Amino acid sequence: MKQEPGRRQLGIPVLQGGEDVKQLPTTREDHRIAWLAALAIAVHILEAAIPSPLPGVKPGLANVITVLVLMLFGWRMAVWVTVLRVLAGSLVIGTFLSPAFLLSAAGAGCSLAILGLAHRLAGTRLSPLGLCVLAALAHMTGQFLLAWWLFIPHPALLKLLPVLLTFALVFGLMSGTIAAVMYRQVSQPSALS
Repeated sequence: MKQEPGRRQLGIPVLQGGEDVKQLPTTREDHRIAWLAALAIAVHILEAAIPSPLPGVKPGLANVITVLVLMLFGWRMAVWVTVLRVLAGSLVIGTFLSPAFLLSAAGAGCSLAILGLAHRLAGTRLSPLGLCVLAALAHMTGQFLLAWWLFIPHPALLKLLPVLLTFALVFGLMSGTIAAVMYRQVSQPSALS
């Protein structure tokens, strides 16, 4: 019986009993961001299973996490969590590089751009509710523009925009209410520790 080559023969480093493993230092903030990123990915995956009345219309609950990260850790971390959510979520549900992935990425990109601008201009004066409404409207606009540009470049599609933006407003208000409640909870010192 032929044995498989050992890890050392394959060039994979093997730790001996006394060797130290180098660990990257992590902070409590790193753990909180990782937890929120995992939650955003899980919500993204669960939301993909919800049937949609119109193509591209989803509740946008993963944007709740983006807004929380923005308010707690800043725009750069919100970008990191959103990119991770879109990439990992699309890999898990099998839409990576598909039209659904492109639409999701376009919506997320527009949403992040508007959130970054709003956060920079208004700072903490905008509530989670206001940020979620802006994010939902920007997300829908980004998806619509990409769909119009790449898939259905027909002027009649513009008649659908008010309906889509109305859905975005309603879902933005809903997710904003959830984000406001969650923000009150996670901004407490003992939360997410």
